[in-house]
Parts: sequence; structure tokens; C-alpha cells
Amino acid sequence: MTNIYDININSLQNKAIDLSEYKNKYILFVNVASKCGFTSQYKELEELYQKHKNNLIIIGSPCNQFGSQEPGTSEDIAAFCKVNFGVSFLMTEKIDVKGSKQHPLYSWLTDKSKNGTKSSSVKWNFQKYLVAPNGQLVDYYFSITKPMSSKITKHLI
Repeated sequence: MTNIYDININSLQNKAIDLSEYKNKYILFVNVASKCGFTSQYKELEELYQKHKNNLIIIGSPCNQFGSQEPGTSEDIAAFCKVNFGVSFLMTEKIDVKGSKQHPLYSWLTDKSKNGTKSSSVKWNFQKYLVAPNGQLVDYYFSITKPMSSKITKHLI
């Protein structure tokens, strides 16, 4: 089993993100896209973040693997999220969440041999993965699960 806090990933501004800074907080990882039917979830993700930011960090990872729904540059994505949804939570560089070029973060999130909990595959944009303050994968939620769903918030209380 690998430790999630050892995985390297960069922010949308191409700065290294130290996941170990978020030990003792829940982390909700979401693969995001600007031109998706679920894009409006950015608003609820921001609400969830504002409501629980004392014990939750949200990390959005732009991905262009589903219907080419995230074609923009890092600058385009940052501007879109800020202007349209007031996003203030952390956003990573654009990554692959499946396939031969899958980012190590999503390899950990989707592989039981690495996360120790369960295996899954990313089906579409806005699939969510919740990691507990101890670094253990809690569960994953398909795109149709809204960010403010009790399936997620029950863990944050």
C-alpha cells in the first residue's frame, strides 16, 4: 500500500502541491471539466469547501479524457472557474485519470493494492474520491452524487 501524501502533483499554476500539508483533513478529489453537463457542480463544490474548510480540502483535477470537455489551457481553466463559480479551492494541472498515462494520484485512488480500500474506474467528469484525515480512502462517488450529498457530508461532521 502506498501513502497518498507521497504522491507528487502540480497546481494549475505549475507549483508543486505537498499533499502532506493536508494530513488531518479530509481531501475530496474531483476530476473536473469546464464543458460538461456536471460543470455546475463547481458551485456546490465551492459551497461544500466554504462550509467545511476547517476539516476539508477539495482538490479539482482538470481532465480532458471524457468527451474532450476540458480543452482549455491552465489559464483558461483558472479564469473559467473563478469567473463563473468563484472557485477558491485547489486545482491541479490537467491530468489523465485513466489509461496508460494515468497520473499516479488517480492510480492510487483507483487501485486497491495502492489505497488499501477498493478499486474503481473513473467513469466520467466530476467523479469524487474522499480520503480521510488518516490518509485512507473512504469511498468514491459517481458524477451524479452532488457535492453536498449526505453520502459525502456525513463524514465531515
